[in-house]
Amino acid sequence: MAGLIPRTFIEDLVSRLDIVEVIDARVPLKKTGANFMACCPFHNEKSPSFSVNPNKQFYYCFGCGASGDAIKFLMEYERLEFTEAVEQLANKAGIEVPREERTPQQKKQEKTRKTLYDALTEAARFFFTQLRHEAAPRNYLVRRELSPQIARDFGLGFAPGSWDALLKHLSSKGYRDEQLIEAGLLIENEDSNRRYDRFRNRVMFPIRDSRGRVIAFGGRVLDDSKPKYLNSPETPVFHKGRELYGLYECKQKLKQIDRLMLVEGYMDVVALGQFDIHFAVATLGTAATEDHIQLAFKNAPELVFCFDGDAAGRRAAARALQNTLPYVEDGRTVRFLFLPDGEDPDSLVRRIGTEQFLKVVAHAMPLEEYIFEQAGEDIDLSSMDGRAKLAKRVAPQIAKLPVGIFHELMNDELAKRTGLNRATIDRILASPEVNVDPPTNQEDYHSYETETHRVRPKLAAIQTASRTNDMIRRVIGLLSRHPLAISDVETNSSWPEAPATLSLIDLIEVLRKRPDMSSSQLYGVWLAKHGATHAQELMDCIALTQNTTDANIVTELKEYQTYFAKKARTQTKSQRLSELKQIPLNEMSDEQRDEYRLLIRTRRE
Repeated sequence: MAGLIPRTFIEDLVSRLDIVEVIDARVPLKKTGANFMACCPFHNEKSPSFSVNPNKQFYYCFGCGASGDAIKFLMEYERLEFTEAVEQLANKAGIEVPREERTPQQKKQEKTRKTLYDALTEAARFFFTQLRHEAAPRNYLVRRELSPQIARDFGLGFAPGSWDALLKHLSSKGYRDEQLIEAGLLIENEDSNRRYDRFRNRVMFPIRDSRGRVIAFGGRVLDDSKPKYLNSPETPVFHKGRELYGLYECKQKLKQIDRLMLVEGYMDVVALGQFDIHFAVATLGTAATEDHIQLAFKNAPELVFCFDGDAAGRRAAARALQNTLPYVEDGRTVRFLFLPDGEDPDSLVRRIGTEQFLKVVAHAMPLEEYIFEQAGEDIDLSSMDGRAKLAKRVAPQIAKLPVGIFHELMNDELAKRTGLNRATIDRILASPEVNVDPPTNQEDYHSYETETHRVRPKLAAIQTASRTNDMIRRVIGLLSRHPLAISDVETNSSWPEAPATLSLIDLIEVLRKRPDMSSSQLYGVWLAKHGATHAQELMDCIALTQNTTDANIVTELKEYQTYFAKKARTQTKSQRLSELKQIPLNEMSDEQRDEYRLLIRTRRE
């Protein structure tokens, strides 16, 4: 594996690119005033809301919020890794991509990872070949009505029943036992010191990463023996909480992914693929984690959770809901599909066909409906007590939503369903109860409501911190859009503690050294310095300021500095006042009494 791409090269490349040319070659643009417009390639729309600014070398969609520079566009549009996008753009510009020298430790780690990838790829070939030669697994796939073509598309294979078939094959290819153990292909019995194949007598499902490399396997038995499914363990190249089975295959079939549906098992993904439904993915033997949800939203604006309609399915849906709420930003859609008793996606699509199945998915329950249904299942909304209970159950879930239009609409909907006004809803949101996670099943609501009266952390403080962080992110966006405004940022500015504060301080240090940078050059610096995730956060901050004119940026920055400076003074005075209050009045010195009186009069100035 090559070394890191130097930061200075990325900055130079971004400055040389013409974002209009890069995007127009893939999405036809039409000049509108100073910018170029098109229908957004990242979500369905009829009227153009996708804007490309040639001066700032930046794109932004007013519909779904997609934003970034030429590198980010290529990564999202063609689903490339960062290095692949840089190499493609550099090749277009006729520039060779340089690489930094790696440390011996990095070289060793890269060599190990390459060996594991190679071993897993060879194992996949072995399993695929075994499927062709073994009648039992082929007959099983026939009984499941899976075609040879769909088996090839997903690379299905078969692990023979002997204890060392794969071990012998890979040993003949030069792989050592220790390497195969590290890849998760062998198990070592510490008592007997015996090593044997992890997967035996199972239909094998290769798990691929975003680049199509085999990183792990799932294996299913041919009968009803237990465990039905067996998955690879965690390895240096596989982390099950971060991968979605079928996502790579989905990307190969669909140029634009409008929706992903999270199902329970590998077989559901494969069966749906046979019916030309290519947007199904599955977790790898775990509940849906926050990493899974972020990965899904990175690839599609809509996420559908598909669960059994029984009590276990409802509990799983409730857990998925809690993990999803923090990521339901404006422009994203979440739905819940509960299957009829005795059905799974495989059986349902075979019974009703592709067209009807797609209709069922399209009419899955929206997130907002599910929240209110789950919380209000045992409540009489005709009573005042019932409406109060509903408000207290739903409020914690609304509080988890990102600040935005959807968040506000949910508050309005809660007010509408309970008959309470928004002022009352806001007071409920500021109460201690909303800082307690709601239960994941209906039976636990009573103990939940009892517990909330015992817990005392205040959501009001949490909401204040959230608003402070939003303001800091806006300052980051303003400075990123207009780097020369750094001259108006005071050197002794008082920035509050917030998750985004370190990024702001880092940004200020960068801009003080290079105030002449453009937004696109700054993005390149951030990409090289902090990685793609933090670079996208920078773009998100810039997007927050799209409606602020350049003329108002400096004014708004000064207003924020004034606000935070006053807030810092108030906090300092309040802290000192608290210290003085600990001293009995008759024990205070004259100086302390004078200071106390002065603080009382001026603490909010």
